[in-house]
Amino acid sequence: MSLALMWEAAAVAGRGEDLLAWARQQSPTGRPLRRETFTAPGDRVLVITWWPADSGSTPPPPELPDPPADLVRRPVHRWRFTSVGVD
Repeated sequence: MSLALMWEAAAVAGRGEDLLAWARQQSPTGRPLRRETFTAPGDRVLVITWWPADSGSTPPPPELPDPPADLVRRPVHRWRFTSVGVD
């Protein structure tokens, strides 16, 4: 099983490319099993990282930080999902 961390930010109008570049430069502490970066209409950027499921004995996986305030139009959204299987 794995844990997926989703991080989504909405750029100030016209700053989507800057936000994307900033997000690509961010490296969480540790090494995720996988990382994907997406863009969406409205200058939004989504980063999903996959980590081994927490067994309770390891520290929780790190979150990506908040971007500089001049790049975003609202607070970053974050979600955590635990895999329950792959079909």
